[in-house]
Amino acid sequence: MRSPRRAASAAADLALVLLALGIAFWLRFNLDVPDEYLPLLWQSVPWCVAAYAAAFLVTGVWRHVWMYTGLPELRQLGLSIALGAAATAAIVLALRLPYFPRSVLLMQPLVALVLLGGARAVWRTLVERRIGEGTGRRLVVVGSLQDASDALRALKGSQQWQPVGIVSPLPNEAGRAIQNVPVLGGLDSLADACAEAEAQVALVASPPGSPARREALLAATEAGITLLTMPRPDEWLKAEGTGPRKVELEDLLGRAPVQLDVAGLSDLMSGQTVLVTGAGGSIGSELCRQVARFGAARLVCVDVSEYAVYQLEQELRASHPQMEALYYTANVREPERLSAIARKHRPAVVFHAAAYKHVPLMERLNEVEALRTNVVGTLHAARAAGECGARRFVMISTDKAVNPTNVMGASKRLAELVVQATAARYPATHFVSVRFGNVLGSSGSVVPLFTTQIARGGPVTVTHPEIVRYFMTIPEAAQLVLQAGLMGSSGEIFVLDMGEPVRIVELARMLIRLSGHTEQEIPISYTGLRPGEKLYEELLADDETTVPTPHPKLRVAKAGSTLPDVAVIVRWIDAAGALPEDGVLREWLRAQVPEYQPRG
Repeated sequence: MRSPRRAASAAADLALVLLALGIAFWLRFNLDVPDEYLPLLWQSVPWCVAAYAAAFLVTGVWRHVWMYTGLPELRQLGLSIALGAAATAAIVLALRLPYFPRSVLLMQPLVALVLLGGARAVWRTLVERRIGEGTGRRLVVVGSLQDASDALRALKGSQQWQPVGIVSPLPNEAGRAIQNVPVLGGLDSLADACAEAEAQVALVASPPGSPARREALLAATEAGITLLTMPRPDEWLKAEGTGPRKVELEDLLGRAPVQLDVAGLSDLMSGQTVLVTGAGGSIGSELCRQVARFGAARLVCVDVSEYAVYQLEQELRASHPQMEALYYTANVREPERLSAIARKHRPAVVFHAAAYKHVPLMERLNEVEALRTNVVGTLHAARAAGECGARRFVMISTDKAVNPTNVMGASKRLAELVVQATAARYPATHFVSVRFGNVLGSSGSVVPLFTTQIARGGPVTVTHPEIVRYFMTIPEAAQLVLQAGLMGSSGEIFVLDMGEPVRIVELARMLIRLSGHTEQEIPISYTGLRPGEKLYEELLADDETTVPTPHPKLRVAKAGSTLPDVAVIVRWIDAAGALPEDGVLREWLRAQVPEYQPRG
């Protein structure tokens, strides 16, 4: 009771408990308590106060703040009243007060629950009404009643926002209301609903990736309405994740959160040393964050970029100060350096994310660089993991390795085969590869390019109106990589469930609308397919089948490819020189990866 407010609320509670005792006597005697029973009432008062005070202290009821009272607090209040009533009854019966009406002992807690619960409800109503009378911006919530309910609870007590209506994608919810906020119509009437409610802001409460979000974006852009959404769970942990924010592309294309085997991943990494190559890249840095989250004792970060390593060091030092992290500038094409790092720290798990991945750059002038980094660099990382006794080695592959039409994809397919060949040499290490498509916002991806073009005023360049790609968010990709590393047999290739493919032109349109523009203001132009580029990507080769795994978003690819002679591959790439003949290199690559079909 050190706080005056807590002391006042405790006094109010005990006063209401006594009032409930008096009302119970009053009701027992038909609203007229005989004079001879009044002494019994006064004799029971101190015991009732003591019993309830003890119950409230034990259950922690007096730690509650009345303006935030909800169902959990009311359940705890009910428990404390039951304990107080039981203690009061036990004391009164033990004292054998003559002719004490026992029905009072049953009615008193019921009346107390009504009085104490009602007092809290009235107080919260008054506080919310006072806050609601502030200058908060009026907004309309977009989503079903279930989704809107979650958003309205999050906005309770906010002085910045005032929900005034709901637009639901479910037709049968029209005309209903929740928390006194009415459903004003369907998604097709978003503009009219906002005009009726005098709101210039719409808050999308529908799940990430749902059609309702995309329809809301279209309607909001046409009506000039600002579109917001609630922060993702990971953003609540950050200082800026405390209220509605602008809708981002991940919110429109994102999917349900990945369900991880938390216990298994904690057993694999907790207290262990983990090494990540390409740690400064988009996927590599997210892998480092996830590894830190699962309690690794030591994280060894390897990247060829000094600036990328510096940025990663600054972030992890701030977010995970308890973790020992070591930052190496090293190239996976240097086997001695990589092996020395692995032997020194003896990682239990190695994630190999270092690679060249930009298709057009690797298709012309840099073909041999793709082979040296993606194939030979992968071999060096796999051997270093096997030689140092790592339990797991996970290589990041790509959907472009399936029936590749470009050098980058063919080099990653050859890297998969090299990992499978290396697995036979180191049986104590579990080697797997993980294939997935494009990652939203990763370096070199289409999204940063479109964003830059929009900022310049356009046009946004798309290679072909029918080109499609699979997309997932960086956290989802990294989490599924972790999960795949925990599963399966050595040498297997995992394929991630990438969901439905997205037309790149639709992606461009969404980004234009998210920026607050229309296609008339920011035009889209078509430039034609680039060398080696497909209209669509595949996740499985023609001669492959998949088998399910215990995880719904992971499948295992089964292929009948003959494993290559790793030594012969290395000798040829070393002998190819600094600038090999283009035709010779592609012909050799076709011999190693028969499904590779170059396109001009």
